[in-house]
Formats: sequence, structure tokens, C-alpha cells
Amino acid sequence: MQLEQAISNVFVQLNDSIDQLTNEQYKTPVQTLSNATIGQHVRHIIELFICLENGYEKGLVNYEKRKRDYTIETNKDVAVQLMHSIVAGLGKPNKTLLLEAGYDDLSEDVVTIETNYLREVVYNLEHTVHHMALIRVGITTLAAIQLPEGYGVASSTIKYRQACAQ
Repeated sequence: MQLEQAISNVFVQLNDSIDQLTNEQYKTPVQTLSNATIGQHVRHIIELFICLENGYEKGLVNYEKRKRDYTIETNKDVAVQLMHSIVAGLGKPNKTLLLEAGYDDLSEDVVTIETNYLREVVYNLEHTVHHMALIRVGITTLAAIQLPEGYGVASSTIKYRQACAQ
């Protein structure tokens, strides 16, 4: 499936980039990221995928109520292991899901929206690429690491740039 391969590809890029960081760099606050760490961005990516996988059987996903595991943001090895598990768990049959979200920080009310598994997988892929763009900023601030040209860039943008270059 093309979607699974796309996620695998971005996770390979993400794994390669954090593998080049020291553990200290992985958990160092970066001023250009509002003092967030690379590890916090990686944790956020991973937790949304895990939340989707955990909500699949129940048919209900609420990303706001995800379990937050702070070892992911401080231990690169845990993050890499979880990314491998996520890729291995992809490929479930598409099915209808309910997405719960609270968009008002002054209220506990939630909005419930009908969605489906594949749509949420696509959302998580796009969300990952967005955070990888931020991670790229953090990495270039922290370390002299060469990242692939397309790191943190949407595939549609890469295709557009290639078409313009011809």
C-alpha cells in the first residue's frame, strides 16, 4: 500500500536524523522551537499514531486524551522502537471511526466527527511531515547534521518544485 510506504519512508528519515543526535541534543530545549525539544516533537508524532491505533478497535479516537509518555522525548531508542512498531501495525482494514475533539479551552464540550481509519492515517502522515519541518529547524540549530533535501517537506511540494525546475 502506498500510504504505508510513505509513512515508513518518513519514519526512516526521522530515525536517521535522531540517530545522528546525541541524547543530550535530543532533549535540549531549542529557542527557535519555543524552547521545545526535538524529543518532544518526536513524542508528539508517535503518540498520535498510537492514539489512532488504540482507538481503532473501539471505533473512537480522541487525540487530546492520548497517553503522554515522557520517556519517548528523552530516550531516542524508545522512540525508534515505537516507530518500528507503528509501521508494523499499519495496514488495518479501513473502517468508520468517530473523532472526538474539544476546540474550546473554556469548555469541556467535545465535537464528534465521523471519519475513517485511512483518513486519520493520512492526517497523521501529514502531521508527521509538519513536525519534521519543525524538527529540521531544531536540528540545524543544535548540530551540524546534513538532512535530505525533502526532509520535512510535503510530497506535493517536492513534486511542485521538481515541475518548476524543469
